[in-house]
Amino acid sequence: MNIRQEIKSLANQEKAKFLQKYFKTQPGEYGEGDIFLGLTVPEARKIAIKYKDLPLKEIQHLLDSKIHEERLIALEILTHNYEKSKSEKSKEEIVKFYLSNTKFINNWDLVDTSAPYILGNFLSNKDKSILYALAKSQDVWERRIAIVSTYTFIKNNQFKGTLAISEILLQDKHDLIQKAVGWMLREIGKKDKKILELFLKKYYKKMPRTMLRYAIEKFPEKQRKKYLKGKV
Repeated sequence: MNIRQEIKSLANQEKAKFLQKYFKTQPGEYGEGDIFLGLTVPEARKIAIKYKDLPLKEIQHLLDSKIHEERLIALEILTHNYEKSKSEKSKEEIVKFYLSNTKFINNWDLVDTSAPYILGNFLSNKDKSILYALAKSQDVWERRIAIVSTYTFIKNNQFKGTLAISEILLQDKHDLIQKAVGWMLREIGKKDKKILELFLKKYYKKMPRTMLRYAIEKFPEKQRKKYLKGKV
């Protein structure tokens, strides 16, 4: 049994039907045309570990797939191999491959389970201009990759990149970007509330309500209400 046969053997029609709705796959929705088989994330990760030695050519075939779980497993393999790699050259190869395939990293879960652990990790102590370029992309998923990649920086108490990309995306119209920016700002607040408050003082009246709500989610209720009423 090859990897694709193994993936299909775990198909669950009832769960697939739920996932089609959950990930907004109808015409005009952000996940339009995405096809789900109904695998769970633990099942996908188990397959990824089993096939971790798959060559990049075969991983490319999975990424090219219209089936969501095949793309997810391809990214799980890449993430696993990046994290286990001891070689900077090998990591760089994975990052280049990742960046050349952003058009297939086309749903929020695919971004969130890969971007911080591959691109974010690689760029932690490097020039971050590629993220600023992605943040200005016309493609919503590249913009989400840009901001979510910075989750790794935040974990390492590096906030500058997240704040800069948040400024770029401040007026973004897509709710998936507004939520992602708010999420990253909230994570900064968990590390250093004063830095978040300084950013909010400058921008909270300009940012979309969804972004603001996510950013201040952990604030005391009284403080949250002041922000939402514009009276800080």
